[in-house]
Amino acid sequence: MAISQWCRGRTIGRGSTATVFLATAFPSGYLFAVKSADLSLHASLQREQGILSSLHHPNIVSCLGFDVTAESSGGQLSYNLFLEYAPLGSLSECIVKHGDRLEEGVIRSYTGDILRGLAYLHAKSIAHCDVKSRNVLIWPDGRAKVADLGCARPTTGDDGTVRPIAGTPMFMAPEVARGEEQGAPADIWALGCTVVEMASGLPPWPDVDVPAAALHRIGFTTDVPKCPGWLSEEAKDFLDKCLRRDARERWTADQLLQHPFLAKRSPPNRFTESDSSQVKVSPRSTLEQSLWDSVADEEEEVEMDRQFDSPEERIRQLISGGFPAANWTCDDNWITVRMSEEEPPVATADAADEPIGHSNTDYISSAADRFSDSVGYGVPDCTDELDDVVIVNQMTGERQICTPAVDVDNNICFSANLVHRLVF
Repeated sequence: MAISQWCRGRTIGRGSTATVFLATAFPSGYLFAVKSADLSLHASLQREQGILSSLHHPNIVSCLGFDVTAESSGGQLSYNLFLEYAPLGSLSECIVKHGDRLEEGVIRSYTGDILRGLAYLHAKSIAHCDVKSRNVLIWPDGRAKVADLGCARPTTGDDGTVRPIAGTPMFMAPEVARGEEQGAPADIWALGCTVVEMASGLPPWPDVDVPAAALHRIGFTTDVPKCPGWLSEEAKDFLDKCLRRDARERWTADQLLQHPFLAKRSPPNRFTESDSSQVKVSPRSTLEQSLWDSVADEEEEVEMDRQFDSPEERIRQLISGGFPAANWTCDDNWITVRMSEEEPPVATADAADEPIGHSNTDYISSAADRFSDSVGYGVPDCTDELDDVVIVNQMTGERQICTPAVDVDNNICFSANLVHRLVF
C-alpha cells in the first residue's frame, strides 16, 4: 500500500543509529512501523529498503515504502523506512513472556517459519547476516517473520564493494568470527543459536561476557553452543546439522526444511495475542538483559513449582522462605533509592497503577540500560521499563512496590506493577 500522509506516534524501539516509531497512515488509520535515522546516517536504512522492496514472502517483514521528512525542531532531515507493525513484538520478548523456555512444538513452528524466510532469501542470493530472536517478529496469528535486514548482503557477484563483517558476535559462525566469509551457511549457524535461545532462554554462549572472548571461542576453538538436554532426539539432530563448525558440512535451508524435526506434526500451539492472560511470571529473566551480561550461576536457578495469583502473594512467599534464599548482593543491575537531606519523605503511590510524576520522588542513582543495539519494532508497551523498586514513606514506614519507567519524553514515573526484583 502507498503511504503519503502519516503521523508519528510513540517510540517502540531504538538502535545505535535508528529509532522506530508506531505510526498511523491518513486517512485510512492503518498502523505501521517507521524506522527513522538522520539523513547523514541513512545508508543502512537505504540498503535495507533496497533489499526489502524486491522481496515478497509471508515470512519476511514487508517494506511499505519510505520518505524523507524535516523535523519541526531545527529542520533536521530524517530518512524514514515504512515497515509492517508486529503488535506482539519480537521472538525474544515471546520467550521472556512465556517463562524463558518455549515448548518444542512452538519451537518447531517458529523454526519452520524462520527457515522458510531464510530459504527464500538464500534463493535470491541474499544472506541475512544477523539472525537472532530479536530480529524475528511475531504476528497475532502466530506466524513468525524475519526482520531487520540492515546487515543483509548479496552472496553472489562482486561489485567491488568491500563489506566488513556484520551482525551480533554471539551469533556469528566460526568462519565469520575469523573474518573469512559471511554467507548463507552463517545464517544457518545463527538459526541454530536462535533455537538454543528458544529452548533454554539463554544466549548461545551464556558464560562469555565480552565480544572479543566470544569471537575467539567461536572462531578458534572446537566448541559449539550447548544443546538443551530436554529436547527430543529429532531436535538435537536438527541442531547438530545447523551447528557444524565447518560451513561446508552445514545443511542448507532447503535441506533443513525436510528434516524430521520439522516434518513431525504437532498441534497448532503457537502463541497468539489471546495468550497474554496466561503469561508466566518469573522473578528473573536472562533475556531481559543485554546478550553480553553475565548470567546467574546455575545453583541460583529457581524451579517454580507453582504460580501465584498476585504480586503480593509472590512477595509474601519470598519473605517467608517459600523460595530458596537469594543472593541479594551479586546483581549489578539493582536500583538504589536515596533520600535527599532537604526532603525527608519519599513519595509513595496512593493507588495501584496510578503513575506518580518523578518530581515527587527522590533521585534514582543507578538503573540498568534497557536499550539493545538491535532495533525492535514490535514492542507493545509505550514505555521502556526499568527494574522494580520499593519506595518507603519515611514517616509511616509504608512500603510500595513500584515500576519506574521512562516515557518518550525521558521523564521517570512510577506505577504499581508485577514484581520482578525486590529491594528493601
